[in-house]
Amino acid sequence: MHVAVVGAGAVGCYFGGMLARSGLSVTLIGRPLHVDAIQNNGLRLDTQSFDEKVALNASTEPNTVADADVVLFCVKSIDSLSTAQRIAPYLKPEAVLLSLQNGVENADMIRSVLTQQVIASVVYVATEMAGPGHLKHFGRGELVIAQSPASESIATLFERAGVPVECVADVRGAQWAKLIINCAYNALSAIAQKPYAALVEVAGVSDLMTEVVDECLRVAAADGVTVPGDIHAATRRIAQTMAGQYSSTAQDVARGKPNEIDYLNGYVVRRGREHGIATPINQTLLTLVKLVEKH
Repeated sequence: MHVAVVGAGAVGCYFGGMLARSGLSVTLIGRPLHVDAIQNNGLRLDTQSFDEKVALNASTEPNTVADADVVLFCVKSIDSLSTAQRIAPYLKPEAVLLSLQNGVENADMIRSVLTQQVIASVVYVATEMAGPGHLKHFGRGELVIAQSPASESIATLFERAGVPVECVADVRGAQWAKLIINCAYNALSAIAQKPYAALVEVAGVSDLMTEVVDECLRVAAADGVTVPGDIHAATRRIAQTMAGQYSSTAQDVARGKPNEIDYLNGYVVRRGREHGIATPINQTLLTLVKLVEKH
């Protein structure tokens, strides 16, 4: 079994590194700075429970997916289509792709380009690249993946690597649950450049997040999506379980990199507009992130 990780940033390096640490053959495909460091010194997995260097393959070339049985697809949503097109000529017909991405659109975008099986998932992990080839893990690390013929065997690989996995029939509901949490935290963390716990300490932020969640729930209902559990409570818990985490959007804005806000709050705004549902809070957060983006 060979695993390729396309888009070896913080999420890809964490899950790819965990699989490699368990003994699987893993190749990370990413930017030259990280690839060079990993080739020379291994991937440093600096987690809450251990700090180790893991030896694994790394490359900048898309043709490295040619031997992969499983591909972890971890690029930003803005790069989903172009990346799928780049790797398409090299993928084995029987390869299985697992989308480990934010938002709810990515698996469908990838399927529009590829004929291989694409499995949607939801990722709950707090990570960042602390330096070239250095993955810093702040908390959590579980996956929710859609049920499919390949899901159980993939789940087994992750579980052997110490990654909890839940296979669900209604992955869209689970994706929306994560999307709503992203909508509540990502933009605010990016605008304020604060971690999650510090955000909710500011007067009015918790009430603002409640309004964001309510808007999202109205749009989800119009889309025919049932969001599982108490999403208001789940949103509040994030400030405790990921207290020191800056959102991926905050990290991207701070580094002047393209971000995914159009696929988070922007997606809710677009879907709301199609259903005739007002989403003024999500629209405001979307616009403010656009204002603080560094071009």
